[in-house]
Amino acid sequence: MCICCQYFELRRRIDDLIYQFDRVEKPDGTIGYKRRDQELWINWHEKYGWVAWDGESETVAGRSWYSMPEEQSEFPPEGIWVSLKNDKSYVYDLIYPVSE
Repeated sequence: MCICCQYFELRRRIDDLIYQFDRVEKPDGTIGYKRRDQELWINWHEKYGWVAWDGESETVAGRSWYSMPEEQSEFPPEGIWVSLKNDKSYVYDLIYPVSE
């Protein structure tokens, strides 16, 4: 795997806020991407592909807007992502920066 897939950013369109995520191997051997400032994850879900999964409510909290699960590879797809938290929804761009 290329080094560029070890880290990505979600850039919120409304205010340019940037969330940074690092690739992490979990104790069970699965791979996820953990947000640097909080215990929030982008994980692979068999039904939905790469998503921000809320395990407590067992719902999708964010996902790629255009990339269907069957089109996704071993890392989250670049492009438009949307999130939903309570009554708020945001649009992000997921990018793999060339260098940090």
